[in-house]
Amino acid sequence: MMQQKQVSPKSIAGIFALIAAAIFLIIVIRGSFYTVSEQQNGVVTQFGSVIRTDTAGLHFKLPLIQDVTLVDMTTHGIGIGYTVQNDGQNITVSNDDGIMITKDFNLLNIDFYLEYRVSDPIAFLYNSKKPEEALTNATLGCVRTVVLNYTVDEAMTTAKNQIQSDVKELLVKTLETYQIGLSIVNITIQDSEPPTPQIKAAFKAVESAKQGAATAKNEALQYQNERIPAAEAQADRTIQNAQANKEARIAEAQGQVARFNSMFEEYQKYPLITKKRLFYEAIEGILKDSTVIITDGKTQSMYPIKPFTKGE
Repeated sequence: MMQQKQVSPKSIAGIFALIAAAIFLIIVIRGSFYTVSEQQNGVVTQFGSVIRTDTAGLHFKLPLIQDVTLVDMTTHGIGIGYTVQNDGQNITVSNDDGIMITKDFNLLNIDFYLEYRVSDPIAFLYNSKKPEEALTNATLGCVRTVVLNYTVDEAMTTAKNQIQSDVKELLVKTLETYQIGLSIVNITIQDSEPPTPQIKAAFKAVESAKQGAATAKNEALQYQNERIPAAEAQADRTIQNAQANKEARIAEAQGQVARFNSMFEEYQKYPLITKKRLFYEAIEGILKDSTVIITDGKTQSMYPIKPFTKGE
């Protein structure tokens, strides 16, 4: 029989050493290369210090000495006053982040949707422990500052676009000061309403009162527009009548003055005759529509004197 050859312990150790070296070499080679996608940046550090930032492509780093952190550079969105679920549905958060105070000291719940992205991966990684939380807090501060410049009616209706623009402008300046490596893409108002059912009811009551006041004002203006022309026309007629009456009275007075002057001239010429004529004219005027009866006071029968000019 052939004698079986025994493997020495040294040979076994050598084999394990070769296997370990091969594994180590594979790990080193695999750890020396890395890939950065188009949506990422790679921040390379050596002993804790940043040495470079890599963009999309295949890159090399020193194994065991250099480390790389991949940073997502795409646009992200967060809700201010509500949270965004993975399925895209919006749900209201339980805290009071969205409740703001307006210029006229009303409470208003405003929901914003903030879109942002990483603009400086190094600052994003090392200038703040929680940059996205800092962004949320900065946004809330800017929103409260801006909303305080508008009334509740403006914030819910006509001033939404202006509020969005003001918040974005102020937030951009704030992030430049923070230097957390984030930039604003867009911010939009999703909804704005009174925060509680009681405040909603009070707000509706105020709106109803405003609408009632506006209606009453419009009705008053309509009544005014209807009545003023009629009153002005009546005033014109009254003025015209008064003017005509004035002219008639003046003409009558002037005629009486003329007649008096004429009589006075006649009186100066013939005083006795003029007096008698005036007396007869006065009696004629007094007895014009009267029946004249002459009696001696003794007879029981009285006969009226009828004018000779009227025949029966």
